[in-house]
Amino acid sequence: MLGMVGAGHAETQLETAALVAPRAATDPVFTPSEEARFVEALAPYADPAAPLDQQDAPVAVPAEPEATPLGSGNASYYGRRFNGRPTASGEAFDMTALTAAHKTLPFGTRVRVTYPRTGRSVIVRINDRGPYSHGRLIDLSRAAAEEIGLVAQGHGTVELEVLSS
Repeated sequence: MLGMVGAGHAETQLETAALVAPRAATDPVFTPSEEARFVEALAPYADPAAPLDQQDAPVAVPAEPEATPLGSGNASYYGRRFNGRPTASGEAFDMTALTAAHKTLPFGTRVRVTYPRTGRSVIVRINDRGPYSHGRLIDLSRAAAEEIGLVAQGHGTVELEVLSS
């Protein structure tokens, strides 16, 4: 008798559910054209190991270091005779490296040097003291001077910015 009560109760619940929420006359189904559009839309993502198209690939943009203007002044560059000699920081001077001398900036400071005459800039690392010529603000390695187009003139007015990070 207990089994009958349980079964009867379940039937009553089904009947009540049918009355409360009648089924729609037609169930929604995908038509072949809708299904084809769905599959086509997901096709590029079917293989997660597949490389992305170049147009879909994210583009890495290097972050610009923050710059603090230091002012402008006269710059020159080291002659060839200094190549290999020790700098104030203890390293040997390398005229092909992007380095510079400044009277007060700490060794290792990165400085953007812009030569307005050419509009070109270079980032150098301070590794020496100087310049000791009157009126000069910074001495550049030959490579740095070439980078901004200063070699032909020998010296010129530049703008300095100290870079962070």
